[in-house]
Amino acid sequence: MTIFTVFFQMLALLLMIGAGYFITKQGMLDEHTNKQMSKLLVDVFNPLLIAASAANSVGLISQAAMRTVGLIAAGMFAIFIFAGMLLVPVFERDREQQKIFQLMFVFSNLGFIGIPVVSSIVGAEYVVYVTEFILIYTILLYTYGVALLSRRFSLSSLKEMINPGTVLGVAAMVIIIWEIQIPDFLKTAATYLGNVTSPMALAAIGFNLAHSDLKKTFGQVRLYLFAIVKLLILPLLLLPLLRLITNDLPLISVCMVMFGMPVGNIPVMLGMGKGIDVSTGSAAIILTTVLCVFTIPILMFAVTY
Repeated sequence: MTIFTVFFQMLALLLMIGAGYFITKQGMLDEHTNKQMSKLLVDVFNPLLIAASAANSVGLISQAAMRTVGLIAAGMFAIFIFAGMLLVPVFERDREQQKIFQLMFVFSNLGFIGIPVVSSIVGAEYVVYVTEFILIYTILLYTYGVALLSRRFSLSSLKEMINPGTVLGVAAMVIIIWEIQIPDFLKTAATYLGNVTSPMALAAIGFNLAHSDLKKTFGQVRLYLFAIVKLLILPLLLLPLLRLITNDLPLISVCMVMFGMPVGNIPVMLGMGKGIDVSTGSAAIILTTVLCVFTIPILMFAVTY
């Protein structure tokens, strides 16, 4: 797959974000509807897409590959946590804002953006690899993420890990490991419902773009520097290590997509819950999402070079 093919696939995703922006500006998508869409994505469509991917991948993806991806995912998060601790002072001096930047290094948009990108570039059957990243992400969110902002670990926060996403994520692992054959009518239903994820998630990002301060979003030099480090430099530095672990090109491609994902909504949501100013974080979400249209093709070119 050439860099131009990947670019145009990413451009198609950007156009879907643009569609969300347009329908929001036309008054066809309001805040209430967007919240309901987000809830459906998190609780229904995204989990079903993961389950459908697992069901359709039985016999195609080896358990050895799944174990490899699990180790790579754990290593990625460990490196991103360390990189954040090391580099955050370069971008921000305020203590509270440093916490937001630290979270932005670690918690990327693996679901709403990662799943559509992996599906369009590598293939829908490889979305199951994304599940392992999301499961580790979820564990870190309710341990490291909560502890970073609260300066203490709360056992009560672990209860929030029990949700449709993690339940179906674990189910996906079970389906792959034990090679469970799911009836075709269930796979078809889950696939059709799961396919709603990409356009709806991208439209929701367009909604956020329509309500953002575009000057603040695209006018901060330090956010561009942050984006270059997060979206390009760190992933490219990890590529040689990835090649030492495996020579499976689709697996490497999925992992590089995960390495180069834009900032997710979680840092902003956690910051808002603690009363921290999240305007910079909101700007970083939009900026890195738009820029990944250009950075992902570069990463895919590096994979095949």
